[in-house]
Amino acid sequence: MTVLFAVLLPTIGAFILPLAGKVSKLLRNILALLLVSCSFILSLILIPSALSGHIESFRVAFPLGLDFVLAADPLAVFMALVSSFVGSIIVLYSFDYINHYENQNEYYAMVVLFLGSMMGLVYSQSLIYLYVFWEITAIASWRLIGFYRSPKDVLKADKSFLVTAFGALVMLIAFIAIFGMFGTFDLTVLKGHVLPGVLIGLILVGILSKSATLPFHTWLPDAGVAPSPVTALLHAAVLVKIGVFVFARLFLFTFNIGVFWHTAVPVIAAVSALVAAGAALIETDMKRIIAYSTVSQIGFIFLGLATGNPVGVAGGMLYILMHGIAKGGLFLTAGIVEQNTHNKDITKMGGLISTMPLTAVSFLFCAFSVMGIPPFGGFFSKFMVISGAVDAGQIAISITFIIGAFMTILYLFRMFNLVFLGEARGKLAAEGSKLMVFCVVLLAIMSLGSGILISYPADFVRIMVSQVGGIR
Repeated sequence: MTVLFAVLLPTIGAFILPLAGKVSKLLRNILALLLVSCSFILSLILIPSALSGHIESFRVAFPLGLDFVLAADPLAVFMALVSSFVGSIIVLYSFDYINHYENQNEYYAMVVLFLGSMMGLVYSQSLIYLYVFWEITAIASWRLIGFYRSPKDVLKADKSFLVTAFGALVMLIAFIAIFGMFGTFDLTVLKGHVLPGVLIGLILVGILSKSATLPFHTWLPDAGVAPSPVTALLHAAVLVKIGVFVFARLFLFTFNIGVFWHTAVPVIAAVSALVAAGAALIETDMKRIIAYSTVSQIGFIFLGLATGNPVGVAGGMLYILMHGIAKGGLFLTAGIVEQNTHNKDITKMGGLISTMPLTAVSFLFCAFSVMGIPPFGGFFSKFMVISGAVDAGQIAISITFIIGAFMTILYLFRMFNLVFLGEARGKLAAEGSKLMVFCVVLLAIMSLGSGILISYPADFVRIMVSQVGGIR
């Protein structure tokens, strides 16, 4: 029942939050944090059984092959831990960031529903319920991206919904075709089957649209109109990670795919990574730069997972963790800067390290991890991903991603230099609230600590990868 409560508590509890907000803002905020934190704690409890091979599951039988099945295997537990932990920090940060805005009750309800649907998606062992939870995240993110309700914000929110919903419908066609071929949506029954290339392609359309990968990437930078905790949630903790998770779930842990796809996906990822990195180099909007960085870094995760060898797959999994921590920190530091200076244009800033030293250093630590600077956590995941590609014989692709890694260093240092160093070109502002600064400092320390203590997440990932049937 642990896995069931990890899903139900935030998913059902989200609808209680608006009622709690009518009673007390503090009660609502604490309840939101407790709901998300409970999913994290329950996922922690599931670690021993997941690693020992005694996978806890929950099943309710329904007719027509629509059984509701949850299972806490290592992949699901890993993704649930990453999402709920970073999500908990984002909710805590929101206490002060969102405090003076309208629509707070809806905000907390949608954030918690968003994270609850992620729990449902990662633990689901049925294609149809995976799709249902996938679409719930789309609805929640649509409301969150349009949080400020201006016509511009609503337009951007509609764009994100339409792009991701289109991909989801294309993917649903493939899921229905799979049911027609094999008579089941149950992933445990489908394990080991070979899919026709056309169905793999249809599923990839859904995956690439959700993960904001070329040519479906444009909605993610536009989503920067949302509050910074929301953009952190979209980029770091949940939304774009759904795509890479489903890629791993379906094409590593369930179906066998041909050699063609182990080459095609890295090519798509390489083009996406370079195009997005180039856009980040010339962009001046702080949040759009970090958003383009997300598009670029997602390419590294796809590369690792698509290599099909243990080193690359393990690197891709670790990349999900390291990127979630560090990119969450980057967006939350950007939120402090934006809220206190009322500006997102990096060419109109400068010198903020003198008045925001903790925010500046936190940004730098998180940036070091995204860049892949040792001993930060991002170094190990990036090294393993590229090593896996080399081991798979994809030398040209590996060189392309090394260029992408160098471009990451350039645009993040450019941003740090223009925002925090040099002479002030705009308003100098003090640090954010103690709570908001605590959250970014915590993520910065974890960006470093995850590298120093790399053996612990690496051991978890190693056990996870040992269960992958498609490793070559």
